[in-house]
Amino acid sequence: MTVKKRVIIAEDHTILREGLRALLSSSPDFEIVGEAEDGRAAIKCVETTRPDLILMDLSMPRMSGLDAIREIKRQFPHIKIVVLTVHKTEEYVLATLQAGADGYVLKDTTHAELLMALESVLRGKRFLSPGISETVIEGYLEGKKTGAPRSAWDNLTHREQEILKVIAEGYTNKQIADYLCLSVKTVETHRSNLMRKLDLHNVSALTAYAMDKGLVTR
Repeated sequence: MTVKKRVIIAEDHTILREGLRALLSSSPDFEIVGEAEDGRAAIKCVETTRPDLILMDLSMPRMSGLDAIREIKRQFPHIKIVVLTVHKTEEYVLATLQAGADGYVLKDTTHAELLMALESVLRGKRFLSPGISETVIEGYLEGKKTGAPRSAWDNLTHREQEILKVIAEGYTNKQIADYLCLSVKTVETHRSNLMRKLDLHNVSALTAYAMDKGLVTR
């Protein structure tokens, strides 16, 4: 009898999580052993269940999927991680691969392609959606060889990227502080650092930048 691969689904949208659970549960190859609504919960779930594979969203509250990938790979390098996301910009793809993800799948993929991605990664191969351009892949490989110069975006910490997203979504400093469990003073410091690093001087400019980076929809 085939031993089922143990899978965790980390996705903050309930309806998507339920759909993924239904899809994978219908396959004889997978067993859902845990679900998480944010990056921190995903790490705790991994520590408890020790899965073979994690299906991970990137844009989640409290801790982003990218930060969760780094921490999980640090503690459990053998666990496979496939990112399932709407983001197809070069910055997201490269950051995710460099964090240690084994696969990168876009949310407009078919069920068959998603299953193929999971199976491929479990066999020890890397999988990237066909929607990810060859230019992005080549840029990643070339950057690893030569150490490409860092852009203003690359110089942001992941916390700063996270705060940029919620600023662009219209949250106040107080709301951001409550949302991310930070002090208002810390949020103000991050906001100031964002403006300095990006050379942007108001919320409108930050919002436009976040839209260009695919952090929020237009």
